[in-house]
Amino acid sequence: MPTASDTTETTKAASAGPSGNGGTPPGRGVQRGRRKPEFTARRGFLIAAFMAPAAVFVAVFTYYPMIAGSQMAFRNWKLTDLTDTSWVGLKNFRDVFADPAWGTVLGNTGIWVFGSIVPQLVIGFALALWLRKKFRFRGLYQALIFFPWAISGFLIGILFRWMFNSEFGVVNDLLQKVGLIDEPVAWLADPKTAMFAVVVANIWYGVTFFTIMILAALQSIPEELYEAAALDGAGKVRTLFQITIPYIRVTLALTVLLRVIWIFNFPDLIFGMTGGGPNNETHIVTTWMIKITQQGDYGRASALGLIVVATLLVFAVFFLLATREKREVKS
Repeated sequence: MPTASDTTETTKAASAGPSGNGGTPPGRGVQRGRRKPEFTARRGFLIAAFMAPAAVFVAVFTYYPMIAGSQMAFRNWKLTDLTDTSWVGLKNFRDVFADPAWGTVLGNTGIWVFGSIVPQLVIGFALALWLRKKFRFRGLYQALIFFPWAISGFLIGILFRWMFNSEFGVVNDLLQKVGLIDEPVAWLADPKTAMFAVVVANIWYGVTFFTIMILAALQSIPEELYEAAALDGAGKVRTLFQITIPYIRVTLALTVLLRVIWIFNFPDLIFGMTGGGPNNETHIVTTWMIKITQQGDYGRASALGLIVVATLLVFAVFFLLATREKREVKS
């Protein structure tokens, strides 16, 4: 039979808890006493030692070539005569703008960028809307559509060069069979059709990127919005322009801006198909810059490179502003 004293002792033990200090859970006193390690000179040297290889690599292979290439734009730097690398100021820039091919190259760049972006956006948006629906073998169709993005742009250019071949290309064969042309067309040898051919190839290559990005954005739209629109009697067109597009407009803007930057700085496909020919009719700014470099005029090529960098910086500013808007919308 327990006595009053036994009961008192039991109560004290229970209130003391396992640690015997008034119910404090084990380990809490240790956690309160734990302090962050002090930042000593030894720890600083250790962090710097780990970061040094990466910093040296970036400095040697990124920043030094950028600085060296930038100063070459203001010098008479030609591979045929390395004895005279004197300072010429803005002469290389004036030579770029005075070149007879500059107008053609600039026009081709505009056609290359905007002639590719609009069809890529429209076709990619349509494919994303289609892939958003649930149907049989949807995963297989997604894999087939996304596959081109894993292939090199230069290889895509070689593939389309064979397809547009005037003698045994599949494009001429199909067009002749359906009766659209009577005789083979020299797509890549004719200045009137060469730029059209490379733009078609770029459209095919870039549709995948738009499809991936837009499909990911579409999957974030709540189904309740579409159900409410259906109850209100909204049709497909009204739902598209009042729900779908407004909901993903920021993603669309980011995708377009990012793709413009990539297409502007994407010479791979053109080199694979035409190499800039015939007669500079498919040269864009970046392919023309590479051609000038191959000719040994490093000063003029560097000046053209700075023009490309300045243009891309403008698009990068717009991209950062659009990204900030997206963060503000989420918050």
